[in-house]
Amino acid sequence: MTRNEQTIRRFYDAFAKLDADTMAACYTPDAAFNDEVFSLNGAREIGGMWKMLCSATQAKGAHVWRLTYRDVAVDGNTGRAHWDAHYLFSATGRTVDNSIDARMTFTPDGRIATHTDSFPFWTWARQALGLPGLLMGWSPMLRKKVRATAAANLALHLARNG
Repeated sequence: MTRNEQTIRRFYDAFAKLDADTMAACYTPDAAFNDEVFSLNGAREIGGMWKMLCSATQAKGAHVWRLTYRDVAVDGNTGRAHWDAHYLFSATGRTVDNSIDARMTFTPDGRIATHTDSFPFWTWARQALGLPGLLMGWSPMLRKKVRATAAANLALHLARNG
């Protein structure tokens, strides 16, 4: 198993246990993360996001939390995996089953330099938000609102927790 594959497996094994500190340690200090909700730069923001999400799950939804991953593949300094998360969306208490494709690049020491997660936003929105997500999940307006709310929540989390 290559160093980069070990990093992917370490990351998702930690995520399955809601171990945000181990997840954060997998990134370089200047890493970049992007998905349908967050666009983050630097280990502080990325680690803060994982800590915020993991602590919210531990506080409100640990009883339903489940993460599985598969299709781990590495080619040189790039890697990918597919992961599925079953959780309660803390803002609404609604159950979400999210299916995500991850792509990563790595530094020579095996840490994550870039991480991009892709998932169908409308599918997520209708599960997480209910009727508003069903009716408006396709719209750029709702996506912008979700991104702004997530950014504000992360800024508050980082201000409180350093």
